[in-house]
Amino acid sequence: MAESHGRGNGAPLLEVDTVVKHFPPRRRGGAPVQAVDGVSFKLHRGETLAIVGESGCGKTTLARLLVRLEEPTEGSIRLRGREIHGGGGSDLKALRRTIQIVFQDPYASLNPRMTAGEIIAEGWEIHDGLVEKADRSSRLAELMELVGLDPGTRRLHPDLFSGGQRQRIGIARALAVQPEILVCDEPVSALDVSVQAQIINLLLTLQRKLGLAYVFIAHDLSVVRHMTDRVAVMYLGKLVEVGKTDTVFDNPLHPYSQALLSAVPSPDPRLSRSGGRIVLEGEVPSPTNPPSGCRFRTRCWKAAPICSEQVPELAARGFDHPSACHFAQPLERAPGKGDTESTGPPQPGHRPKRNGGDGNVAFA
Repeated sequence: MAESHGRGNGAPLLEVDTVVKHFPPRRRGGAPVQAVDGVSFKLHRGETLAIVGESGCGKTTLARLLVRLEEPTEGSIRLRGREIHGGGGSDLKALRRTIQIVFQDPYASLNPRMTAGEIIAEGWEIHDGLVEKADRSSRLAELMELVGLDPGTRRLHPDLFSGGQRQRIGIARALAVQPEILVCDEPVSALDVSVQAQIINLLLTLQRKLGLAYVFIAHDLSVVRHMTDRVAVMYLGKLVEVGKTDTVFDNPLHPYSQALLSAVPSPDPRLSRSGGRIVLEGEVPSPTNPPSGCRFRTRCWKAAPICSEQVPELAARGFDHPSACHFAQPLERAPGKGDTESTGPPQPGHRPKRNGGDGNVAFA
């Protein structure tokens, strides 16, 4: 878990309030794509908030909304209490000083015509007075050393660097304008496993040194548990569970969170055999035509008539963190060794299939 920097104290640095993003229909007469639909959360200074969920759930769209690469259809995003959307060029320029993004693909996000040094220092040309021209060479060397790059490679182009080195260039570029928030959109998913660990450790080191706040989007739940303070689970454009990372991992309340986390391999083989993996039935519904009520109900073993009639509120319901389920409850484990069936009280609908975990969520 990342070290504390006074997280949660005082006013939030970033507030996301019922944000909606609907894209126009893909074809004439079609329905809009409901990529993000009513998402709310807060981010405090020095905190790391993870956004997790299946591909297509709206995580990357949410990331792009936070840095104004997309404009919301409805809702509010406030930085230190001030709305970030709708302002002109000067407002956008000020926002870029505070919130930067690290993209998933470290090669596609770098200009192949520019050298590493030019890429990192580009923000100083845009933000006048941030770093004086006489000091830029030494400051560039400091930044490259800070992210683990040899300053002597500043004149090389991106194609001459490895994937991990390219991602370090992207991180240095983001840090060059001295932001307070980094939005990390799956920053290690395109890298080799050994390099992933290096980049994760670099992000943790930078947070300790600079007091950065992260919105960390990821598929790898073991990485999420290692480096985040809170986690928000997203399904089909909506948050279904939010809480402290250890709390959600140890005691997930929403059926989707339970299925997602059941795929995380345990370091204790005995726990892996006794816990098993929840295999969800059916496919993820289309964001152009999501189910009524609870969007997860078409794949949920607890589904009942109320689930199609009422959208469940993201609320605590007597537990220690909120979830959006009418039948929220911890998933009890079977006491018998090798028993792979849940022992929770009977619920409406079908029960989850379970089998041995291999680290991936499986869908029947």
